[in-house]
Amino acid sequence: MKTWTLITGASEGLGAEFARIAAAEGRNLILTARSADKLATLADELRGGAGEILVRPADLADLAQVEMLWQEVSRDRHIDVLVNNAGLGRHGAFGSGEGWARDLSTISVNMTALSYLMKMAIPHMQTQGGGRILNLASAAAFMPGPNMSVYHATKAYVLSLSEAVSEELRGSPVSVTVLCPGATQTAFFDAAGMRGIGLLKLGRPAQADAVARAGWQAMKQRRRILVTGAMNKLFAASPRLTPRALTTFIAGKVMGKWGN
Repeated sequence: MKTWTLITGASEGLGAEFARIAAAEGRNLILTARSADKLATLADELRGGAGEILVRPADLADLAQVEMLWQEVSRDRHIDVLVNNAGLGRHGAFGSGEGWARDLSTISVNMTALSYLMKMAIPHMQTQGGGRILNLASAAAFMPGPNMSVYHATKAYVLSLSEAVSEELRGSPVSVTVLCPGATQTAFFDAAGMRGIGLLKLGRPAQADAVARAGWQAMKQRRRILVTGAMNKLFAASPRLTPRALTTFIAGKVMGKWGN
């Protein structure tokens, strides 16, 4: 039976880069995201280098659509790689009274959809002889994030869940890798309303293709966790090196508008 790679949030940014990497290896791809047009454009770009490509638009904030997606793509197919890349975020104070719909979608995509797909993929992969799962967390996972509190909280969940499940699968033919990048040059900042925040003044965001290559290689090596970039490694270590209240204060300044 042919093997397949399922990539969520594949229409742009890191998701599209993961698709390009997988296509270059000749893998059969299942690409999902909300934008059917962007997925179709990417599929046209990749055809000729990849194996078979299936495009399945879906809104992962809707669990019913996530369930239908998995039921369809896993039927009579061996999915041996799952890249849980889809993610949302929103910049702004949690208690402002605004943005609840976006916050709820962030929780649904970053936590619920990721958890469901991983929970379904593990037994599927085990019965098919093995597989690899790559979950996208963030350097934000290591600390609270005032002004992006829900996003930071969801990424902390992804990190914790991924590490725990990776340990559960020790010795198994199925592995879980969690990738924790920092600021990356994608459309995420515009979508989350993050242009002008202090974080983007601290250094040049990483190139999406480089982050994706590092994450893909870590997954193939069955590494448990990868934090990319020296500054992000420092952020990841900071909660162990400084009082938590200070870490949270600094994170709030970094995630605030520059100059505030």
